[in-house]
Amino acid sequence: MSAPSAPSTPSTPSAPSAPSAPSAPTALAAGSGAPPPPAPAPDAPSPPTAQPPFRLPEPPVLTRPAPAAVPEAPPPPAPPASGTSATPRLPETAPPFRPPGPPRLTRTSPSPSPNPGTPSSPSTATSRPPETAPTFRLPGPPHPAFAARGRRSGAIPGLRYRPAVPADPGKAAEIDGRLEAWARGLDLFPPAWTGDFSGFQFGRAVVLQHPGAADLERLTVAGKLLLAENIVDNCYCEADEGKGGSPRGLGGRLIMAQSALDPYHGTPELEEEWRGGVRADGPLRSYHFALRDYAAFATPSQTDRFVHDIARLHMGYLAEAAWSEIRYVPHVWEYLVMRQFNNFRPCLSIVDAVDGYELPEAVYARPEIQRITALACNATTIVNDLYSFTKELAADPTHLNLPQVIAANERCGLKTAYLKAVEIHNRIMAAFEEESAVLSATSPLVERYAQGLAAWVSGNHEWHATNSHRYHLPDYW
Repeated sequence: MSAPSAPSTPSTPSAPSAPSAPSAPTALAAGSGAPPPPAPAPDAPSPPTAQPPFRLPEPPVLTRPAPAAVPEAPPPPAPPASGTSATPRLPETAPPFRPPGPPRLTRTSPSPSPNPGTPSSPSTATSRPPETAPTFRLPGPPHPAFAARGRRSGAIPGLRYRPAVPADPGKAAEIDGRLEAWARGLDLFPPAWTGDFSGFQFGRAVVLQHPGAADLERLTVAGKLLLAENIVDNCYCEADEGKGGSPRGLGGRLIMAQSALDPYHGTPELEEEWRGGVRADGPLRSYHFALRDYAAFATPSQTDRFVHDIARLHMGYLAEAAWSEIRYVPHVWEYLVMRQFNNFRPCLSIVDAVDGYELPEAVYARPEIQRITALACNATTIVNDLYSFTKELAADPTHLNLPQVIAANERCGLKTAYLKAVEIHNRIMAAFEEESAVLSATSPLVERYAQGLAAWVSGNHEWHATNSHRYHLPDYW
């Protein structure tokens, strides 16, 4: 769920590959505060130099050079839109950690710098691709998305979407207050990141996305899951946010994150060490306690469904991080495959539980239900690529998103590529609407589920189009 940025945690996971972050709790590793050994006397013989640890060779550079620029073709006429638009630490007396009961954006495109806080040899800390490796550059002007005419917000012209049910401001404010109190109580992020939290508008997001929510408690838990997913993304993956993320060692961090949802089972002593590692790290705490609250009202099947979809999300994070390390520019179809995993699916997989019912596992697993779910998720993810386009280019001109990948593959400028990305979204959105309508005629329960997916898609678009704190459109119209 390139999913969008969110406030993150000051804590550091117990796994060796975890990133450091501000105001981290006491390190768990033994001897982390031991003084350095005394230096030998000037005339004493130097101790033998320790051999560097064995490391696998760096992967080959598989970069596909971007094609040369060609003159910008006039954009095709846009199709008409279908719609209008205080920080206490976890107390020692806190309830003991317990694994979740039986049966969460975005995006990552960090630089290949070593993981902060992780020791590395000089060779690995400074390794770079060969100087002769071609650098990925887009054709045309370096920053065509930005103009001096001011920052434009609102719905993307020509984008296919349906209006969302308006969000109740009072309800959104109540959810925001609950989420901030929850995050402060678990010490998930420092006070300096309060602006990020309020700017994201978590409460408004979930109120827009779940208009049929059964009650305020379920909406709050949906917000906790969304917040936890963004904390993990920012702290573990997003290097360009300056919050500790890095592609190096990401797999080790994400497997620990998955264990906060899918708990470790072993000897009592090792299980207790694992619990201590989860308690010591903010992203892991956010995952664990959010899922605990979700499992309190969701069925075991719905809980397991969510855990499985978070694993899909982690696979997408790893694929994008691997491409960034070797500077690989994927084909358009490859990029969209990656985004089918690195997308908002964990958010959409909870729509029935938040609305107070269950789509049975035997129905949910049917290929046609899986297809409309995937189409809805893919449409919302391309919406994120389109609305976050200028934000991402401002932070990193080589950041991968759908317009960038289209421009590199089809030898066109960014404006043409952006409009082509809009058309891809519209075709996916049309397929979702058409196939959902056919399936809805087969069962009232399937109809309710399809309506829940459609409501999430509409609410997600409305949140992107109106969140001027985060998103602005390029000057392409």
